Amino acid sequence: MKLSKSSKRRRGVVLTSRGWQKLQQARVLESDWGDRYSFGQLSDRTELDRRTIAKIISRQQGVDRRTLQMFFEAFDLELVPTDYEQQDRSATDSEQFPDGPVPLNSRFYIERPPIETLAYEEINSLGSLIRIKAPRQMGKSSLLLRIINRAAKIGYETVKVDFQQTDATILANCDRLLRWFCTNVARQLNLDPNLDDYWDEDIGNKVSCTIYFQEYILPQLKSPLFLAFNEVNLIFEHEKVARDFLPLLRFWYEQAKQDETFQKLSIALVHSTEIYVALNINQSPFNVGLALDLPPFNLEQILLLAELRGLDAIDFAAAKKIIAAIGGHPYLINRAFYFLSKTDVTLDNLLATAHTQNGIYINHLRSQFDSLQKEPQLASAFSEVVNSKDGVGLNPIVSYKLDSMGLVKIIGEKVTPSCKLYELYFSI
Repeated sequence: MKLSKSSKRRRGVVLTSRGWQKLQQARVLESDWGDRYSFGQLSDRTELDRRTIAKIISRQQGVDRRTLQMFFEAFDLELVPTDYEQQDRSATDSEQFPDGPVPLNSRFYIERPPIETLAYEEINSLGSLIRIKAPRQMGKSSLLLRIINRAAKIGYETVKVDFQQTDATILANCDRLLRWFCTNVARQLNLDPNLDDYWDEDIGNKVSCTIYFQEYILPQLKSPLFLAFNEVNLIFEHEKVARDFLPLLRFWYEQAKQDETFQKLSIALVHSTEIYVALNINQSPFNVGLALDLPPFNLEQILLLAELRGLDAIDFAAAKKIIAAIGGHPYLINRAFYFLSKTDVTLDNLLATAHTQNGIYINHLRSQFDSLQKEPQLASAFSEVVNSKDGVGLNPIVSYKLDSMGLVKIIGEKVTPSCKLYELYFSI
């Protein structure tokens, strides 16, 4: 019986973190692997075509074991079972429009070594804390999705708390926020909230919240808990609440070093900006744990994505044009490659019209414009940035907010547009 398109499955093997590290140690692949071998050089050395090499390097698409063995043998390396794992995942629409987090089983997720490896290693330690920072649409949610999935695979219970889902009135009141948070966690774990049994006004909301986790949530779990907080920067906008809520997370992290119950709790914090709330250095969760800053795509990562998209015309020179125009921004690059693979438009025409009303980014640009208009101080500051030749100095909080939108780069005390696309559009 012929399988329907939706029920076909992709099979094969993909590199494990250990296999990837073996190639790095042998200087076949490095953290920026293209500095060692280009696609053409890898193809010549291994006698594998460029598309197959892209599958191996992306670690998102399976190849048969013999192909991976050929790749290793070309560099006098032995392929052993711990270097690869079986891929057997339902195929999704590989040509879906790039919007939102990259799905777990998408071949178009591009790793940014050593970030993923460091994150996966860190969650093997109980009581860990991971901090992920990057501007909007730089891939934080896609990375978090994979960290949560890895945590679930190694036996964690997982809960995601997204502050984008929190009402503004709740974010502005610490007691309401902590009760909302506890209820949210309990329900995701299929537990009755039972908040009133543990909440005591006489000892305060932070102690009540700690007791709730220590005596109710964690003891009921047979497995450790991986607790992921998304868009923590929304808390920063409420300074009084931030000064209560954020030190609580630091306290739990410290407790894990001496309390067996809290050793069952690992935390991930995802945020778009630098922390601009004044916190005691010994109470801040932003100076402990593993810090991961997501950088833009580099040239080789752009070329890798182009290979996976089947865009043979995207060579080194074209990738440099892309970085000059849209700054290695993952969302903008994915969108460009989707249109290049689906239409007859050329890269030069796409980039030449990118900032115009007829360009592929017009909805994105209008959204950025609308966000700026809601905060006149940001709009005025960004106007100053785009009209400056050498960058300007801005109030740090204003700089961080513009950075969180992905509009600027902060280099020392100077703020400049993050890419030519924004500079041209907002100069009109």
